[in-house]
Amino acid sequence: MLLMINFTGEFDCKVDAKGRILLPVTFRRQMGEVEVYRFVIKQDPYVQCLEMFTIEEWEKMNKKIQKNTKSFDFEHRQVVREFRRGATEVESDPTGRILIPGRLLKQVGITNDAVLSGYFGKIEIWSPDTFYGSGGDEKERQERFQRIFGDIINNDDE
Repeated sequence: MLLMINFTGEFDCKVDAKGRILLPVTFRRQMGEVEVYRFVIKQDPYVQCLEMFTIEEWEKMNKKIQKNTKSFDFEHRQVVREFRRGATEVESDPTGRILIPGRLLKQVGITNDAVLSGYFGKIEIWSPDTFYGSGGDEKERQERFQRIFGDIINNDDE
């Protein structure tokens, strides 16, 4: 049974001229030391960033999607196709660098710099301007936290 990695941390990083980023040591440690790190990377369907899933997490998610969608239903097929659009398998070189396809970088406006942010079982890759400007105003942010986390955090069931 695979244990889900809960990626934690935010890291500013450089994107080199070839479109490579260096996977932060913290994320490598969270995954365990291996020779090559393998991921599937794609555009997030909700916001302007990239999502990078470990191969194991990607396969687990796809099994769940396949089990819970109707392959002969037009709307389901469209949503699945849209979700998987542009998904590309990538792997690190021995130094931990990952080549991100140029078309994906362009879709989310990443040029020379990026922010890598752990989000439970995936790593999000953002342009710094989008990432640091995505919270909305202070009052909206407070109301959103209260609405979403208020009952979750205050509930001691577990």
